[in-house]
Amino acid sequence: MRFVGRLLGGFTEGAALQAALKLRHDHGSQFVAHAFQEEIAFLGIESSPAFVRAPEGNGCAERFIRTLKEQLLWLRRFTTVDELCTALHEFKNLYNQAWIIERHGHVTPSEHRRRLLESAREAA
Repeated sequence: MRFVGRLLGGFTEGAALQAALKLRHDHGSQFVAHAFQEEIAFLGIESSPAFVRAPEGNGCAERFIRTLKEQLLWLRRFTTVDELCTALHEFKNLYNQAWIIERHGHVTPSEHRRRLLESAREAA
């Protein structure tokens, strides 16, 4: 939920309404829990459960985890938790600001997110 605060300027009621955010998730207990559903409703995020046994439900997240392992975690040894945290933050920034992603139309994740938010604001 840090994403909402950072991207939308605050963790307040309806913060995600203008961006028309939808949260795609599987039917895991953490996503269907009453407290979690109340939290995303408070923020204005629409719950979008995937069809049961539909592999696209968490395919993007699983692919990103694989990329993270292949590009960082399997290539380096970390002697401290702080060193690992620093490397993860650096990887996140590099990925979002510099990686060109085909499924986003050959733009970076940050640029794709900016375009989505801009078009949602124009539609509102």
